[in-house]
Amino acid sequence: MKTVWYFSAPWCTGCKAFEPTIDQISKTFDVKKVNIDYEPDAPGKYGVTSIPTIILVENEQPVKRFTGTMTYNTMVKWINGNS
Repeated sequence: MKTVWYFSAPWCTGCKAFEPTIDQISKTFDVKKVNIDYEPDAPGKYGVTSIPTIILVENEQPVKRFTGTMTYNTMVKWINGNS
């Protein structure tokens, strides 16, 4: 099973801009939103140094990551392994 882990914070401008895409993605894929203000240990645990960061997790293992934003269509391709 694929899960998209989305690391963000409310004060992050890029995260705010990316939030509608994440909300749209969550209608099709399992998305775990990680607010680094509420989970301050999570970035270090998962090697996140910048936000927004997306980590694709399969079978409880991180398989790839992306820092920044992307369009909905690009993200679907990224999740499905077509990019």
